[in-house]
Amino acid sequence: MTRKAGDNPKDLLFEKTTAVFAFGVLFLAFLLFALLVRESLPAIRKFGAAFLVTKTWDPVAESFGALPFIYGTLVSSFIALLIAVPLAVGSAIFINEFAPEWLKTPVAFLAELLAAIPSVIYGLWGIFVLVPVLRDWLMKPAASYLGFLPLFKGPVYGPSMLAAGMLLSIMIIPFILSVSREVLATVPRLQKEAVLSLGGTHWEMIRIVIGQHCIPGIFGATILGLGRALGETMAVTMVIGNRPDILLSIFQPGYSMAAVIANEFTEATGELYLSALVEIGLVLFLLTFVVNFAAKWILKTMVSRAARGL
Repeated sequence: MTRKAGDNPKDLLFEKTTAVFAFGVLFLAFLLFALLVRESLPAIRKFGAAFLVTKTWDPVAESFGALPFIYGTLVSSFIALLIAVPLAVGSAIFINEFAPEWLKTPVAFLAELLAAIPSVIYGLWGIFVLVPVLRDWLMKPAASYLGFLPLFKGPVYGPSMLAAGMLLSIMIIPFILSVSREVLATVPRLQKEAVLSLGGTHWEMIRIVIGQHCIPGIFGATILGLGRALGETMAVTMVIGNRPDILLSIFQPGYSMAAVIANEFTEATGELYLSALVEIGLVLFLLTFVVNFAAKWILKTMVSRAARGL
C-alpha cells in the first residue's frame, strides 16, 4: 500500500506550522487595526466623517481635521513617484541592457545601497544640502519667472512639498530599481534577439519587450515605492515644513500624516487630541490598504489582458 505525501507526519507538522505563521501575520494585522479603532473612538464619535474633510487643526480649541495631512501625504508621494519612476526604470534598463560588465555590479550595488541608509540621515542631508540647493537654484528662479502660475506661487522658504517629494523620490528609487531589474531579467534573450534580427533598434526592442512582458512588474515595483513614500516619517518631517495648510503651490510648506503623528504625539495631553492623532494613523493604515488593494486589482487586470494578447 502506497502512502500519500500528506500522510507523512513530518509533512503534516510542517504544513500546520506554516499555517500558524500565515494566520499569525493576519492576526497581527487585525490586532493593529482593532487597536487603532479602539484608541480612535473618542475622535470618531465627536467628528465622524467630517474629520476627513475638515481643514482646521487646532489643539487648543480641540478642533481637529485630517484633510491637510491627507493632502500633504498624497501630493508629496505623487511628486516622488513622478521623479523616481523614470529614473529607476531608466537606470534598470541601462544596467541590464547597455552597461558593460565591469560597471553593472558597482552601479547596481551603490543604487541598492541607498535603501540601507536610515531615514534620519536622509533628513539631515535634505536639511543641509537638498533644501538650500532647491531654494537657491530652482525655487527662487522658478518663482521669479513662473510665479504667476498657482503651482509656483508664493514666497520661497525652502522646506516645502517639492523638497519632501524630491527627498522621497531618492529614498524609493532603490526599491523600484531593484524590482525593475529583476523583472527585466526574466525576459527571454531569444525574444530580444528576435526583435533585433528583424531590423528593430534597441529602443524598439526595449519598448516592445517592456510593453509585452514588463509593465505589470514595473507597476508592482512602483506600488512598492509608493507604499514606502506614504509611510515615511522622519525624513519628510525634517523637510516638508510642517504647516497644516492646503496650498496648491509646491513651493509652500505642508504636512503629512506620518509627520504630524511623530511631531505631536508626545505633546498630546488631552484624550481627544491623542485620539485624533491615532485616528490619523488609522486613516494612513486604511489608505495604504486601499492603495495596495487597488494596485493588486489593476495588476491582475493588466496580467490578464497581457495573457489574452490585448
